[in-house]
Parts: sequence; C-alpha cells; structure tokens
Amino acid sequence: MPKSDHRPFAPAYFVTGTDTEVGKTHITCALLWRARQDGLSAVGLKPVAAGTDASGSNEDVAAIRACNTVDLRPEILNPYCFAPPIAPHIAAAEAGLEIDFSVIAYAAESARRQADWVLVEGAGGFCVPLGADRDSADLAVHLGLPVILVVGMRLGCINHALLTAEAIAVRGLLLAGWVANRVDPAMARFEENLLALRERLDAPLLGVVPFDPDSGRAAAHLTLPGNLGREDASHFA
Repeated sequence: MPKSDHRPFAPAYFVTGTDTEVGKTHITCALLWRARQDGLSAVGLKPVAAGTDASGSNEDVAAIRACNTVDLRPEILNPYCFAPPIAPHIAAAEAGLEIDFSVIAYAAESARRQADWVLVEGAGGFCVPLGADRDSADLAVHLGLPVILVVGMRLGCINHALLTAEAIAVRGLLLAGWVANRVDPAMARFEENLLALRERLDAPLLGVVPFDPDSGRAAAHLTLPGNLGREDASHFA
C-alpha cells in the first residue's frame, strides 16, 4: 500500500552508463537487491524505454518492476515507453510525442514518497538525446539527483568513463559512486584498467560485479552510495 503523500522524500540517485549495453539495468536491479538486503524498501524507475515485445512489455522495465518492493503504477515506473528499439528521441519523434521532464520529475517525486530508497535509470549513455534540444544529461540536471555511473568494463572503457565523469561534473552534479561491471569477462588487462579508473575517478567504487546475469547474486558485490569511502574500496579490486 502506498505510503502517505506527507512522507519526506527518500534518497534517490540517477543511474547512467558509459554507453549503451553496459548493464545499467542489471546494476540498477542489483543495487535494488542490495538495498532490500540492507533492510530498505527500494524502487527503481525507467522513465524512458524503447523496445517492446508482442505484448507491449519492455524487458528493462519488467526487470526493474520485479526487483521493486513497492508496486508502482505504470505511469510512475515508466512514463514513456516506445515500441521500436531505437534511440529514444527518434522513437518519440516518430510517435509524435515530446518527452516532458516535468512528467518524469513528478514520477520520481511520487516514488520517493513510497519507498526508503529510489533509483532513476537513464536511457543509453549520459548524453543520449531525448528530444530536439534536450538529452539525458539535461534530465539528470532537471531532477537534481546525484549520479551513479555504470562502467562497462571492456576495451575503451577508461576514455568513456572519464569523459562521462567530466560531463557529470561540468553540469554541477555529484558523482556519488561508480560500478565496474564486467560485461566482457575476457577483457585483456582487466586489473590494470580497473586500477586506472580507481586512480582517476573522484568518486567511491561501489563494487566490481563479475560477469553474471543474476542481479541477486550481483548484489553481494555491491555497497550502496554513502556507505563506503574511497579509501575503503580496496577490497573490491
């Protein structure tokens, strides 16, 4: 049952990635499991999704819903869902819709009244367009949330991660933490790449997640932002 509208806002974070297909939803789900295991009611939102099956369901939205401790209304969980699996600004234009940030902000505020801990997962990478003159970075600024960065550990990830962290900082947002997600289990020089990122990203390492599709198991490799200082992150290496 939803909690009172007079409940104070719960902590919330904006989850972004170094690129598409880096496991944002997998890590979002794993962090939700981590929060649940820490005794918190936790929910995730996927405000903008593209790509649906024959029943009109989006795989990422369904995965997040399954991990939520509160059954959010569909318009709160996923305000914008487009059928074709294409860039969201193209899908929105083809559908004759404009992605309204105020609608997404309302959804995030509603979720923060109903749970102890909230994640808002972005679409694609941090700067993916969401309209003719706005992108996912603009959405993060509009929501004013600290950011969790999912780094897909594969060739090229150092450059992508540092550029994304720079884009987050330039917009005045806090990088609350980052996750090293092993999307390529055969990545050459993994430890060296991880070390390079740890030395250069000015944010806590929330965990190193092995290649494993099970978000419940992945939760064991994570900690929530605010519970770990950079100096205490060595055990994730």
